[in-house]
Amino acid sequence: MEKSLRCVDLFCGCGGMSLGFERSGFTLVAAFDNWKPALNVYNDNFSHPAYEQNLMNIDEAVDKIRPYSPDIIIGGPPCQDFSTAGFQDESRGRAVLSICYSEIVSIIRPRFFVMENVATIRRAKAFQKAIQNFKQAGYGLTVKILNAAYCGVPQTRKRMFIIGALGLQDDFLLGELERDLSSKPMSIRDYLGDKLGIDYYFRVPTNYNRRGIFSVDEPSMTIRAVDRPIPKGYKGHPNDPVPVSEVRALTPKERSYIQTFPEEFRFSGGKSDTNMMIGNAVPVNLAKFVGDALHRFIHKNQRE
Repeated sequence: MEKSLRCVDLFCGCGGMSLGFERSGFTLVAAFDNWKPALNVYNDNFSHPAYEQNLMNIDEAVDKIRPYSPDIIIGGPPCQDFSTAGFQDESRGRAVLSICYSEIVSIIRPRFFVMENVATIRRAKAFQKAIQNFKQAGYGLTVKILNAAYCGVPQTRKRMFIIGALGLQDDFLLGELERDLSSKPMSIRDYLGDKLGIDYYFRVPTNYNRRGIFSVDEPSMTIRAVDRPIPKGYKGHPNDPVPVSEVRALTPKERSYIQTFPEEFRFSGGKSDTNMMIGNAVPVNLAKFVGDALHRFIHKNQRE
């Protein structure tokens, strides 16, 4: 049984977390989200079904998830309202989705769950409420901020993971999560070699006081959910390694590589939707890193 734990992905998006957990040896049996374009991409790339479902409707969601008898529930509730790229404003609606996730998990009570979100969620009232729900349902919790660049992803991207196990002590997975962290961050060239055919690329800075040109010999900055060409107003920055006239922006497909989606992963739909899917996805290798740690823990405890 332990070799094929049944896994359901909530707020699945286009499937970065699902693909990572599949690669860790878990059996994905279903996925749920409320965003049709992402579900179309998900269903184009996986053999198990992904359903359109408003996960704020707790009772209806539970009724649809329960028949799959998941051993583990994974998911990344949309995080824009907690993001440093946004306004860190809990009043705008999405904050409640973390609480919805915790309520669904607390009712179904799988043996394990994994919730992913931005690192700044720790300061949110919604996060504290979700933690309270998990504890009341009997879960021991491991809470860890991981930088994807140390977890097999060529990108500086800090994310919070909350991993729960029924009846276990807090921090049960901490040792497994920390044992395989890389000693240095992964660069784009480390991961892709010369696949992009460039040494430098442009990324629109949040303001022109920051550089906009980066080397493939460093980790990418966090992949965002927008795709902007080089603006005519950008005249260069003292820290840019080469002139702006010598570089280009990355394509959506290239940014999906930096999110560690494989080349054969098929994206479809409008450009705006595709960019949002890619930017909001959990990097595949980051999900696999967490999945591998959980998989090792489960089988180690089974043997003992």
